[in-house]
Amino acid sequence: MDKQKILIVDDDENIAELVAMYLTKECYDTRTCGDGETAISVFREYQPNLILLDLMLPGIDGYQVCRTIRNESGVPIIMLSAKGEVFDKVLGLELGADDYIIKPFDSKELVARVKAVLRRYNTPAPEVPQQAEDKNIMRYPDLEINLSNYEVRYMGASIEMPPKELELLYFLASHPNQVFTREQLLDHIWGYEYAGDTRTVDVHVKRLREKLPEHNKWALSTVWGIGYKFDAR
Repeated sequence: MDKQKILIVDDDENIAELVAMYLTKECYDTRTCGDGETAISVFREYQPNLILLDLMLPGIDGYQVCRTIRNESGVPIIMLSAKGEVFDKVLGLELGADDYIIKPFDSKELVARVKAVLRRYNTPAPEVPQQAEDKNIMRYPDLEINLSNYEVRYMGASIEMPPKELELLYFLASHPNQVFTREQLLDHIWGYEYAGDTRTVDVHVKRLREKLPEHNKWALSTVWGIGYKFDAR
């Protein structure tokens, strides 16, 4: 089996090499670079399975790198930053990052986050009979959410969607008209390994609404003061 490839983008050469060492020990193939322009070029050539992206880069910063890559690919991106303000976390997630780690970080946490994101992203379609596979497909008028191959189709067209957005949409759609708090959604979708705050859920719901305009038969609804539900009419 080919090794999974991870691109590490950090202008601090010591940190980049240290992270590469951690991941190489876990049998990942790694490549490092120290600025945004090089990161975009290496991404296109290297075709990594995951990107660890520092925000504060010389030239093109990590936000712009994330935006450029997300316009071309759904490859998972974990942002790295010494900046811990909520605003930075939310902005990074809005641009399409899958996770966010604050420096300094523990090596075991970093490796765990990488494995968790790759595990979610690389979940293969099970080789099962059609009837069993259909359990992983939610269908509503003009909408199909396929958890087996991580694909969403709306009005017949495939919608580009990072794994976490799709998992959140599938979870809500599989419990129509049931209200979930932000805390419950964090627990169900992000799990114990995610040390985020509830605004993460708001960001992902916002992005889903931008991609899936409200339908007359269903909608992602806000239940004020509580949380969200998939409103099947």
